[in-house]
Amino acid sequence: MKDLRFLAEWEPQGAILMALPHQATDWNYILAEVRECYSRILEALTAEGINVVLLAASRDDANEIVESLDNPDKVRIIECVFNDTWTRDYGPLAVERGERSRALDFGFNGWGLKFAADKDNLVNLHLRDKYVILPEQYRNERDFELEGGSIETDGHGTLLTTTRCLTSPNRNGGKSKSEIALILKERLGVDHILWLDYGGLAGDDTDSHIDTLARMAPNNVILFTGCRDVDDEHFEELLKMRAQLTLFRNPEGEPYNLVELPLPDPIYDDDGMRLPATYANYLVTDRAIFLPTYNQPAKDQLAEMTLRIAFPDHKIVGVDCRALIKQHGSLHCATMQLHPGFFNDALFD
Repeated sequence: MKDLRFLAEWEPQGAILMALPHQATDWNYILAEVRECYSRILEALTAEGINVVLLAASRDDANEIVESLDNPDKVRIIECVFNDTWTRDYGPLAVERGERSRALDFGFNGWGLKFAADKDNLVNLHLRDKYVILPEQYRNERDFELEGGSIETDGHGTLLTTTRCLTSPNRNGGKSKSEIALILKERLGVDHILWLDYGGLAGDDTDSHIDTLARMAPNNVILFTGCRDVDDEHFEELLKMRAQLTLFRNPEGEPYNLVELPLPDPIYDDDGMRLPATYANYLVTDRAIFLPTYNQPAKDQLAEMTLRIAFPDHKIVGVDCRALIKQHGSLHCATMQLHPGFFNDALFD
């Protein structure tokens, strides 16, 4: 549907949606540590003039963190119940037809029934009822399971995703690639789908979300997670992914300009399980990129320099996200753009 367009993440946003960890979430065992991380993210976003809608179990629970920010007026607290804090995967997706925007509310079932998601699956309805999402712009697509971290677009009709995630039998009943492609084309307006068949990080709960592996960027660029250590357990799989990326073509039949992000040095939890640290899980806005860092100065700096190749005019802000990966996610997972066309900007008047 040529008149329907799925918006790229680097287009202007009205606000960023986040959900504050609290005692009833899986963060309880490191609650103080992860809330410090959330405070750093909020400080970084608001310092760049970006509005944040912060979901919280209670207003009182969030007030202390918000009031400690240099720009607390850039945050609006919305009381809400939720299972988990990964707003990327249950927040609304933005499309537009002409000058009219829509907030698409897809189904979310806890990454293929791995975790409870009954409350997460109602968040967008709550945002509509609270007029954070303009009700007339809300659209119910909840008969199809689709997580925001599983898809990437260039804003011009191309979609990048992974076969392993979207064809997972616990998401949409084992629909075939062709069946899923038809749904994506009808509901997102995309007409060129790139299916990545390789890639996956140890400790990843998402069945290879694309935002851990490869990201689209302007000017025919794809950034991807590479591995140069032949002894690393990811070497073979990421090498196959890189080879497949070289075969991808844009709608004009041209190859993509591939830019390789480094793979962070291995990070393990207390039980010796490797955690899915990746620099591909950055948040991009229209003016800045917020890059997860892992206290690995050389790798962190290399990731920043690499991102400058694809986004030369963006400011790059590093945020220590070692706490986030303890629950197997990172900065992009914890944030979601709210498009100005369906976001109620009167919240910040």
